[in-house]
Amino acid sequence: MALRPEHEIHGRRRSRNVGLGIVLIGFVVLVFALTVVKVQQGGLLEAYDHQPRVSLTPMPDPAPQSGAQAAPQAVPAPAPVTEDQP
Repeated sequence: MALRPEHEIHGRRRSRNVGLGIVLIGFVVLVFALTVVKVQQGGLLEAYDHQPRVSLTPMPDPAPQSGAQAAPQAVPAPAPVTEDQP
């Protein structure tokens, strides 16, 4: 029994499948590289969780001291956070 030559449509399918495979492998490599970079810089990143982040809120400038003794200024406390806030 002799082998039949491959039909033209099978060659086209194979080339499309190889192209798609290369694109998928490239995407996986991109996601992996981004993950490695984020893990290496983990101290600089915080998750976005719809809550105000204390580490990013600016510190109030101290008031200039006039006179011998000035009354200390109170820093307002952040509002309490509940789970049902959007």
